Amino acid sequence: MKYNNPVISGFYPDPSICKAGDRYYLVCSSFQYFPGVPLFESRDLINWTQIGYCLTRKSQLELTGEGASGGIYAPTIRFHEGRFYMVTTNIKMGNFYVWTEDIYGEWSEPVKVEQGGIDPSLYFEGGKAYFMSNGVSDDGIEGITQCEIDIETGRKLTASRSIWQGTGGRFLESPHLYKMNNFYYLMAAEGGTEYGHMVVYARGSSPYGPFESYKKNPVLTNRDKGGYLIQGVGHGDLIEDKMGNWWMFHLAFRQISFWSMYHHLGREVYLVPVTFDREGWFSAGVNGMTPLSVETDRIPEGVIQEHRTEYTFPNMDWKKDWCMLRNPAMENYTMEAGSLRLRGTAVTLEKTASPTFIGIRQKEMNVQITCEVTVTEGEGGITILMDEFHHYDLALKKLESGGFLLQKRVCIGDIKYLQEAFELEDKPALTAKLTISGDSSQYRFEAVVEGKDIFLGTNKTKYVSTEVAEGFTGVMIGLYAQGEGKACKEPVLFENFQCRYERCTLE
Repeated sequence: MKYNNPVISGFYPDPSICKAGDRYYLVCSSFQYFPGVPLFESRDLINWTQIGYCLTRKSQLELTGEGASGGIYAPTIRFHEGRFYMVTTNIKMGNFYVWTEDIYGEWSEPVKVEQGGIDPSLYFEGGKAYFMSNGVSDDGIEGITQCEIDIETGRKLTASRSIWQGTGGRFLESPHLYKMNNFYYLMAAEGGTEYGHMVVYARGSSPYGPFESYKKNPVLTNRDKGGYLIQGVGHGDLIEDKMGNWWMFHLAFRQISFWSMYHHLGREVYLVPVTFDREGWFSAGVNGMTPLSVETDRIPEGVIQEHRTEYTFPNMDWKKDWCMLRNPAMENYTMEAGSLRLRGTAVTLEKTASPTFIGIRQKEMNVQITCEVTVTEGEGGITILMDEFHHYDLALKKLESGGFLLQKRVCIGDIKYLQEAFELEDKPALTAKLTISGDSSQYRFEAVVEGKDIFLGTNKTKYVSTEVAEGFTGVMIGLYAQGEGKACKEPVLFENFQCRYERCTLE
């Protein structure tokens, strides 16, 4: 059969995977968004359903004041003796893990580990728990650092030792340790999570090495595929399927076209097969790279890769599919089966506090978003948001002087301005049907107010891309409300939300 990449589209970076019984579980980074660490489940590796988040309480996830790309960095998920562990970094507090025995339930309070660096991982063997991250060892050596911990308390049982310095590429990160074919394999990423990203590995005879680098490193990269849509291949994790085949999940991104080196959907989840040679070294992907489609006989007959194309309030779950910025004030959110009420405050989208905002990842470049927005006080609308410095807002605003303003606001770095505005008549409340349509190069903004079609222009996708905004996130489709320098008494009503995608699979 043939499956298409990415297998999870949109801003879901730094994937890590484990297996429990006949199912697979995968987690991703979440940065400044709450709840934290999206959690997915699959039976076949190519179809994934989000079943929740690992970090759902402020006691687990402190995000106060976190700006763009702060908060939660690369997580790792592992299953050991009936318990799931998710270990990650919160920039505010360092490295920690949480655990659960019920993958559909709540996770524990954070257990801190006093080892620095980022991108932590766990490896279990012989009653020992090995904790590794990138960083500096206790004796001052940079590289992949490892110690043994008490898994009940997080207390270090040994000093942090540097066990591998990589192959010479910059930003050695995302370490994972495995035991296969009587060898210990240490896999990591180098090159930075950009166009030079790559997966590298080494193997040794013990968890501490010494490690011998794979002679054909990098084992997986698209760094030499100029003009190819998939770029930034790196940060992988390995999994053995139910039939004994090995696979690598990793991040990559899709640039907006063959000739334009911008990407705005963020880093996504990709899947490639892994093959071992007679000496026990493995290769990955198709000739060491990741394509948009993969021909394989490893997926069982009858498995069909599904691509969901429509998202609405009724067919989504508020607690699983949506997220908010930093630690939200939940009294400002009323989420029902077919509608949403958001009460605006003085906090705007440009602030690093928590605006009244709820969003979903943009999953494909070809998208159409529509929502009916009813305003009686303040401002409410749809935002295409990369971060607090880069977003396009289509909104209806109640003016204190009377009447309403239909507006499109642009915020690109230090450039912030009201690009389009139409004054509308005064009445107690007004409803506008807002529509944002996107393709790979631009967004188109439209509205219908009392039967009148209003066009508010277009804006380029590249100005909300990672190459412009920098950072590690991707575009969120957000619904928001805000006041004019004060909290609102009346909420903004959102109804008939619909987000439709058309997936492009061009090679």
